[in-house]
Amino acid sequence: MPASGKLVASARTLGHKTANGFLALTHNGFALLGLAVAISALIFISRPDLRLAGETQLRQWLDARLPVVAEASIEEAPTSEIIVASDRATAVNPKSLPKEQAAVAYWLSTKYRVAPEPIAALVSEAYAQGKANKLDPTLILAIMAIESSFNPFAQSPVGAQGLMQVMTKIHTDKYESFGGQHAAFDPVTNLKVGVKVLKECIARAGSIEGGLRYYVGAANLPSDGGYAAKVLAEHQRMRQGAGLRSNPLVAANTATPAAKSAAPKEAESTTVSHAQQVAVADSSL
Repeated sequence: MPASGKLVASARTLGHKTANGFLALTHNGFALLGLAVAISALIFISRPDLRLAGETQLRQWLDARLPVVAEASIEEAPTSEIIVASDRATAVNPKSLPKEQAAVAYWLSTKYRVAPEPIAALVSEAYAQGKANKLDPTLILAIMAIESSFNPFAQSPVGAQGLMQVMTKIHTDKYESFGGQHAAFDPVTNLKVGVKVLKECIARAGSIEGGLRYYVGAANLPSDGGYAAKVLAEHQRMRQGAGLRSNPLVAANTATPAAKSAAPKEAESTTVSHAQQVAVADSSL
């Protein structure tokens, strides 16, 4: 046999032996692995304490992996965004409010077909602002009801915006501490600014009814289009519907004739605009 033939034959023999050795090693390895598994199973069956220890270690290892998975999901953003959005929401559980405030919130929620949670937040804030400014909180809520029906994004044809339909361009200075004019569409901010405007109007007019005429911009007009009467009637319905007694202070103030016939220039500049707003609202009824 030539030398090249012998070399080829030797290579084949080596290849066969290597393959057979690998197969034998693999077979024996699987056999040993199966034997080790069987022995381990027998040990765990006969020794419950070892099985319990193994389960505990496995559970600890899995628990240690959980924070890593949670951290990765937070980096993906959806969970963190939901948490932030929840913090931004103007909403509270009505059941957490005092009894009187809860009754008002549920009444408004039913009448105006809005969710009780955001209404509850507004009722709570109205009571806080009413106490701070010595105003009846249900009067504040009655103005919101008539002005916007509790739509925080409402805007009139003449530019009154938000829950209390404040003339944002006229009262720009009042929004500066809240970050600017766009804060008019934040429900709580609009409520706070509206209360400031209402308090100034009542002080200027000398009565609640007169203050409402100033608030709607009809102080220098023969009629406010029935605006003050609408607000006061809604105020009375709200208190009756929520099971509250009538407010004698509001009743006394509405009987007082409106004082101060001359209005400041700022109020004069808003008179026609607000009066037009009232006329538009009346014509749609």
